[in-house]
Amino acid sequence: MMAKKSDNRYEKARILGSRALQVAYGAPVLIDTDQTQPILIAAEEYDAGVLPFTVRRGD
Repeated sequence: MMAKKSDNRYEKARILGSRALQVAYGAPVLIDTDQTQPILIAAEEYDAGVLPFTVRRGD
């Protein structure tokens, strides 16, 4: 599953920031990567489409 194309840049920034914080606090990494910085790990996970985040848009 690839990353959703419907995520705008603000949603993507929020998702990456939240995931990077989780990784920084010791959450397990969901992909095999050589990266060590949490934000870069989060970006690779986002690009791989493995993040368990759902964006809910309100009306």
